[in-house]
Amino acid sequence: MATDGYSERLVVAWWIWPCALGAATLMAAEIHLGYDGLRSWVPYAILLPLTAGLLWWLSRLRVRITGGELWVDDAHIPVQLLVAAEPLDAAGKQEALGRELHPFAFVVHRPWVRGAVRIVLDDPADPTPYWVISSRRPAALIAALGLPLPAPAEPASR
Repeated sequence: MATDGYSERLVVAWWIWPCALGAATLMAAEIHLGYDGLRSWVPYAILLPLTAGLLWWLSRLRVRITGGELWVDDAHIPVQLLVAAEPLDAAGKQEALGRELHPFAFVVHRPWVRGAVRIVLDDPADPTPYWVISSRRPAALIAALGLPLPAPAEPASR
């Protein structure tokens, strides 16, 4: 049974903010060197707010379960159509988004979020086989969906 009320916001990592704002400041300083007077400050007035706005916009994505549906930004699907889920660590996410990626899969990938969840669908009207969603708390998302965690793989014997 799915639990309404799960919510996770995939915000940009804190360390990206000073790096991006520092790069924008350096770009503005380069332009500043070419002009004098009031025109020299225009790049700062444009690039710094633009960079902050871009970082805020990248942080707007929300993964939530409400009303019996899984919502990822604007996309949503009823929880009844979800049959299985698998938490992915960084290496598993790389494989899932690489060689293993199905061409019809629905992917919401945020590079600054290490974990992810692969959710298998059972919807005869939809050709999408599964969703791959970035998540900082993959096990909590799977539990909120009411899906069992897969059994850990047993080590191969020699």
